Amino acid sequence: MLVHGTRTSSAIWHAQVAALRHGGHPTFPIDLPGHGARSDERFTLEGALAAIDDAVAACPAPPLLVGLSLGGYVSLAYASRNEERLAGVVLAGCSTEIKGKPLHLYRRASTRVTRWLGLGQGTWHVVADMLHALAGYSPLRDLRRLLLPVWVVNGQRDPLRLDERRYLRALPGARLTVVPRAGHDVNSHAPAAFNRVLLDALNELAVRTPVHGARLVHV
Repeated sequence: MLVHGTRTSSAIWHAQVAALRHGGHPTFPIDLPGHGARSDERFTLEGALAAIDDAVAACPAPPLLVGLSLGGYVSLAYASRNEERLAGVVLAGCSTEIKGKPLHLYRRASTRVTRWLGLGQGTWHVVADMLHALAGYSPLRDLRRLLLPVWVVNGQRDPLRLDERRYLRALPGARLTVVPRAGHDVNSHAPAAFNRVLLDALNELAVRTPVHGARLVHV
């Protein structure tokens, strides 16, 4: 299950959907409130969590949840509340606490991504909604309580990897991949490298002892 970032949509995952489905993995990108097919809605954290929950409920087995940027923060927040419903989490482009200076970095990064992709024009209210929704949210707090397998993926040039080492200390056992020459939008800047992380994660999960007899079949 793939969750996009601010002012983009499920369309950013086309390279991942093609590669994963080619590998035999049912793959579902979703739109968060305020984005894509749901652009007429306002973004809220609870609305985003509900969107993920609806998609997870439709899966016959616990999925690997993959989030980029805003989607990474929302995916982590969801995992901390619904750990038993997931097989693992991939967090991309979201390795910093969203407060103070990082807030401005986040806004600048989302501007560059949407300009590069040509998406999300005229939707700056979504950024304001997102900043309001994430005010006070601590990804490190949620990481410390997780028992799920977690993969952290960042582009080498991503301004939002300020706290990636703190993330690893918060959750010993989390795997970090830094993709050379890639920026914030790591899944599009380096799709082959990003897809490799996802496929490796799925292969690792496939050989783990299933939880409650479930078998991972979705991402």
